[in-house]
Amino acid sequence: MAAQEEQRFRLSEQYQSLKSALHRHLIDLIDERNLDIDAMSYPQVRQLCLEQVRRYVVDHKLPVNQREVEILSTDARHELIGYGPIQDLVDDDEIDDIVVNGPGQVFVERAGRLEEVALRFMDDAHVVRVIQRILAPLGRRVDESTPMVDARLPDGSRVNAIIPPIALNGPCVSIRKFRKRPLTSEELLDNGTLNAKLLEYLQLRVRNRANLLVVGGTGSGKTTLLNLLSSWIPNAERVVTIEDAAELRLDHAHTVRLESRPPNLEGERAITTRDLVRNALRMRPDRIIVGEVRGDEVLDMLQAMNTGHDGSMTTLHANGCQDAIHRLELLAGFAGFTGSEVTLRGQVVSAIDLMVHVSRMPSGERRVLSVTEIKGMRGTDVQLLDVFRFDVDLQQHVDVRNEAH
Repeated sequence: MAAQEEQRFRLSEQYQSLKSALHRHLIDLIDERNLDIDAMSYPQVRQLCLEQVRRYVVDHKLPVNQREVEILSTDARHELIGYGPIQDLVDDDEIDDIVVNGPGQVFVERAGRLEEVALRFMDDAHVVRVIQRILAPLGRRVDESTPMVDARLPDGSRVNAIIPPIALNGPCVSIRKFRKRPLTSEELLDNGTLNAKLLEYLQLRVRNRANLLVVGGTGSGKTTLLNLLSSWIPNAERVVTIEDAAELRLDHAHTVRLESRPPNLEGERAITTRDLVRNALRMRPDRIIVGEVRGDEVLDMLQAMNTGHDGSMTTLHANGCQDAIHRLELLAGFAGFTGSEVTLRGQVVSAIDLMVHVSRMPSGERRVLSVTEIKGMRGTDVQLLDVFRFDVDLQQHVDVRNEAH
């Protein structure tokens, strides 16, 4: 079956109705025979679905060809033991993000570009069933009393789900896929994310224990770059990583990984990033790596960088290096910092040596836009000095260290 014909078949109302009827038939059969699907192997479930779809098609004299039988069988299997219509997307390593906007709209991000795919759910209830299937093994749930949820899949992928009445156009799901293997420096060089001189400079700064802040917008590649930077930490050093959702993959001999915990259903027993940063200071770390600073942990992270934990790293949502300074000030204010603006900026200058600004370009590629040293204070302002910049016109990274000095 040609790809376009297959898409039309899968999107048709006839197919959706047939898939729904088959799903009910399989559920009834499983109940009738008292089958334990969870105890069955993958080949056994696949064979069960294929046999039952074939029998159903014959018994009901349906005008369905062999290829369509295989499609129905695969989708039936995904409904039983997978994530329904989006299972193939979850399995596709080329896809970075999956976004479901209600039952009729599914988008994916490939190579930095968002595109709609020819998939659909039957209705809102079908989307909610898949959300519950995703959340159930994680001990989480979503309902009218808890209409929003953040969770992490066993492979590290991040899931956000939000349902009506909060989501007005139907249940929405966002899945940020977790790469099974972090990108290497060679791959980032090939992609043009950075160049050889910039790579060599960053390696040297990491090995010389500079405190680093990676800044950029959502989906800009901050975590990817943080993974790369952390891969250059000498194995003799003890590293403690702290994250909301464990995404970092450090190929390092002495790593302790910590993950914050949301409150339980009673709203209690949360463990915040700030709690973990404070605890990490008691764990004799050589370096602390925080996946992202976004709240009151900013003060503790600055303190850690200022008190002998050189070579520590974190990321921050910001549109540039100057904006990052303002974001740190804003977060410190939220955290209850009561000192003067100048005092806080002095702490930032003492704590952070280097900022790396990454961005996703309009064409989808990710680039290091600038590498900026924090040189000190000039009056009441933080003095920033670019050492590398990305020239958009030339489409290449430029070493401006001679200009800077």
